[in-house]
Amino acid sequence: MKIGFIGAGKVGFSLGKYFAENGLEISGYYSRSESSALEAAVFTGSELFVSAEELVSASDTVFLTVPDSAIKETYSALPKELLCGRQICHCSGAMSAEEAFPNIAKYSAKGTSIHPLFPISSKTESYRELNNAFFCIEGGCAAEWSAILSDMGNPTRIITSDIKSRYHAACSVASNLVCGLMAESAELLEQCGFTEEEALSALEPLAMSNMKRIFTVGPTAALTGPVERNDVSTVKKHIACINGGNDSDIYRAVSKKLTEMAKERHPQADYTEMEKLLR
Repeated sequence: MKIGFIGAGKVGFSLGKYFAENGLEISGYYSRSESSALEAAVFTGSELFVSAEELVSASDTVFLTVPDSAIKETYSALPKELLCGRQICHCSGAMSAEEAFPNIAKYSAKGTSIHPLFPISSKTESYRELNNAFFCIEGGCAAEWSAILSDMGNPTRIITSDIKSRYHAACSVASNLVCGLMAESAELLEQCGFTEEEALSALEPLAMSNMKRIFTVGPTAALTGPVERNDVSTVKKHIACINGGNDSDIYRAVSKKLTEMAKERHPQADYTEMEKLLR
């Protein structure tokens, strides 16, 4: 299998290098930015292509590692006569293969979505940690890619297109929304006189210890704090001192979820007053 990449950003760089390090053959890169494609080709020991057509012709599998908003457009621009017998893949967590590559079977090709549950933040460093990534795969070559990635040591799961949005929402909550909650926490400490650096330094052991416990015993068993112990008085004080608008809405919304978890953990306790407070 020869794998080519259209798009030479962080995902294209990282997957290409990771695949090459694990013995897969990388044909090369094409990008609207020739300098980016050249950099990626050098980084992965592959070739620079000056057109998408040339890259597709030289590859058995083509990854469209472009922004999600450009995947359909990039696919639509590919000469359909070149697709026969090839795999076209994307790495969007939110978009299904069918949505990205409509009618691809008509051209005797297969479309697959291959999404790493991993925050790829660096073009040249993130590949080093992809061995820890869980991959969710959907589409025409899902079984084949599940086997390839499993051979590399990556856990995988094949999912169906109808749950793609819900799946990606789960990923977003665990990754992106956590950033928002930490920003909220740091801002509250800044209102107490901390600098941002001091706030993050103070919060790090608290957050990291809690995260470790979540993945050891599960979210419900790891829950502590005023909502879990049904301390309505403390939660009232929190709400009173937090600014209105988004800040208050965030606190109430997340606390409602914590109340559900607390009720599951303590089925004999009465959380009626807590629920009224959080409405």
